[in-house]
This record gives sequence, C-alpha cells and structure tokens, in this order.
Amino acid sequence: MEETKLYELIGYVKVSPYRTNTLKSLGNEVKMPSEIARSINIETSQVSAALSDLKKQNLVVCINETVRKGRLYKCTELGLELLNYI
Repeated sequence: MEETKLYELIGYVKVSPYRTNTLKSLGNEVKMPSEIARSINIETSQVSAALSDLKKQNLVVCINETVRKGRLYKCTELGLELLNYI
C-alpha cells in the first residue's frame, strides 16, 4: 500500500476513539459487536457505527452478513497491518 494512503487511514482511525478501540478489540479474533462493546465498555450502537466506518475503509469485514443477529466481524489484512501503527 502507498505510504500516503496508509497514513491517511491511520489518521482516520486514530481521530475516533471508538474506531481505534473497536479495531484493537478485534485484533486477530472474530467477534460480535456486543462482545466488542463489552470488552471496551461502550454501547453496542457505537461499536456498530465504528464497524460500519471501518468496513467502508476495508479494515474489517463481516463474515456472515446474511444473518440478522449474531454477525461476526474480523480484521482484514489491511486492518491487521494498521494495528501495528496504532
């Protein structure tokens, strides 16, 4: 990835504590939004908004998007790479 784009993404994540903590909570694991919310002590709605933002930037992916309840998220390779900088 181009260095400039990488730094833009780092700034995008770091400007929001919700995005930063959501990405850190996921790490190498697969989690539901409610699990992330419990682990970082914020509301599930805030985690859902952060996941939506991160998904648009290709930093996380929902691995079972067809279900309504119990959606599982994991970091993409780019998301894992970004974790090394935050």
